[in-house]
Amino acid sequence: MDYDALLDAEIRDFIRRTAECYPENAVDLSIEEQRQVYDRMCRAFRQGAPDGISSQDLDASGVQVRVYSAGQPTRTVVYMHGGGFVLGGLDSHDDVCAEICAQTGYRVVAVDYRLCPEHRHPAQFEDCWAATEWAVDTYGDPLVLAGDSAGATLAACVAHHARGRLQNVLGQVLIYPGFGGDRDQGSYLEHAQAPMLSRADVKFYASIRTLADEPTDDPTYEPLQDSDFSGLPPTVIITADCDPLRDDGRDYRDRLLDAGGKVCWINEEGLVHGYLRARHSVSRARASFERISLAVEALGQGLWPYD
Repeated sequence: MDYDALLDAEIRDFIRRTAECYPENAVDLSIEEQRQVYDRMCRAFRQGAPDGISSQDLDASGVQVRVYSAGQPTRTVVYMHGGGFVLGGLDSHDDVCAEICAQTGYRVVAVDYRLCPEHRHPAQFEDCWAATEWAVDTYGDPLVLAGDSAGATLAACVAHHARGRLQNVLGQVLIYPGFGGDRDQGSYLEHAQAPMLSRADVKFYASIRTLADEPTDDPTYEPLQDSDFSGLPPTVIITADCDPLRDDGRDYRDRLLDAGGKVCWINEEGLVHGYLRARHSVSRARASFERISLAVEALGQGLWPYD
């Protein structure tokens, strides 16, 4: 794959800057070393919080969360961070959550779920579910579920589990998610050596989520393992075109459409996995982040601007 032809100069510069902090062979490092270089990379791209945004770290039924607010919000976004279920936390996505709060006016609850391999599946799902229930009980606002990468996987798992259990889940916004597609076809092969995330990286992160074989028929692990895609909230899926996970977004969209759901899949050409960190330096990423914020805001208002 000729990524020099597919990617413009801005995104290639972003990839170069990322590699200075986070080498391509990072999965060969120890878990602690991986976390150190990931945190260093996030700090290198971190932006300050917009004016007027306050945040507070709280305990949500035993799960640490960071709550962002401005004014008197009437909607709550529960945000799950990316990092392959192994990396990241409240600081890695602090600026992303603060900016979503600023751009939508909604309260944002960022979830600091337990990480693998110290805590295997279903610990990550259990923490995200507990934090979501806490947000409902604490604020009583209608919810939008959101996340990127592994966090988008978890957000969708929560949405599936919430059917018949939680009221007022208004929608989900899922950014370059992995839903459990076939790793031996489609974008997994087309973009097996993609910058920022390779097929080998995906397989590595999957290998340490459980102690034994990956589960099957477990929608708290991967949403595409569910047998029922009906009754899900309006869904916006945003994928990066140069990403092995890309086709998972398409396949999830198709399952929701087949079940009569309301869903939009936006595939961002010329972008790679992890491009949220490029939203202030790459014009394509900036435009995509605006679409993400607009999707969160629209779903929170019960609007559907995608027909």
